[in-house]
Amino acid sequence: MTRVRRGYIARKRRKKSRLSRQGALTRTIAQQERRALVSAQRNRDRKKRDFRRLWITRINAVIRKKGVYFYYSKFLHDLHKRQSLINRKILAQLAILNKTFLYTISNEAIKKEDWKESPKMISIKFPGVYSPGG
Repeated sequence: MTRVRRGYIARKRRKKSRLSRQGALTRTIAQQERRALVSAQRNRDRKKRDFRRLWITRINAVIRKKGVYFYYSKFLHDLHKRQSLINRKILAQLAILNKTFLYTISNEAIKKEDWKESPKMISIKFPGVYSPGG
């Protein structure tokens, strides 16, 4: 196979920084560039954290408003016990767009069956959608 040369964007960034360093302020410019890259990485991580907090807040608000659960942690614990594959992002979207579906999910999680004997996945039938085997 032929060799693939990579790094167009990285090469462009390095070239730009090399051109800007041709002066007396070489050290300060390099430091500013490093700080900018560190800040960019830090803020990408912070964005993930902020979105997770937003999703948790949205889910918590909806389940408390309806009185389905009083605690977000208990709701997620019950979903985990029922082996639900729905993550926080999807639950938050359901909380905003389709609250009745979120209530259906929470009612399925509430059902008091002995989870240690027979953990069953939550299976909800979508009207008008074909599902094989059911």
